Amino acid sequence: MKEKTILKLKLNTDPRWVDIASKNIEDILVDHAYCEQKAASTGISLIVRYPEKTRLVEELTALVAEEWEHFARVMQELRQRGYALGRPRRDEYVVQLLAHVRKGGPRERQLLDQLLVSALIEARSCERFKLLWQNIADPGLSQFYYELMVSEAGHFVSYVDLAKEYCAAGEVDARLQELLKIEGAIVTSLPVRDDRMH
Repeated sequence: MKEKTILKLKLNTDPRWVDIASKNIEDILVDHAYCEQKAASTGISLIVRYPEKTRLVEELTALVAEEWEHFARVMQELRQRGYALGRPRRDEYVVQLLAHVRKGGPRERQLLDQLLVSALIEARSCERFKLLWQNIADPGLSQFYYELMVSEAGHFVSYVDLAKEYCAAGEVDARLQELLKIEGAIVTSLPVRDDRMH
């Protein structure tokens, strides 16, 4: 998978991340579990906020179910290794991305930003799952991250397609390019952490 082509990311993850992440699997799995939980919550929030948008409700209902299944699978990986879930950590990457969701104005503009920010979070997760799949020593965990990588790529596409369902394609593409540049700058500004998925 060529992330910059499929996911359109402007910047690849620092290669040091996978080296240190693979040595801190407990912390990565705990953080990953909360990422899946938050992804499901985001889908639910969008359904609650935009219940009149039939395609959004249908597609995000399926996406939420898949994200919750991922959460359960991460929990299984934790249990198999004798690890507990632990406390959630502040996800500075997501916090900074969400700060760029425009407030006020037409609801469709807010929806556009919310969908595209969600798409970018899925894209970055996908890129990092690929790194874990390719580099982690545990064969079972490697396969696990391969399967999730494929799923997250699909979620990225779903969020962008939903944005184009409710906003003009040109507007979506232009805003996506703006947010991609912002996302790359955020990744550059954050320290390489051994206990975070993002």
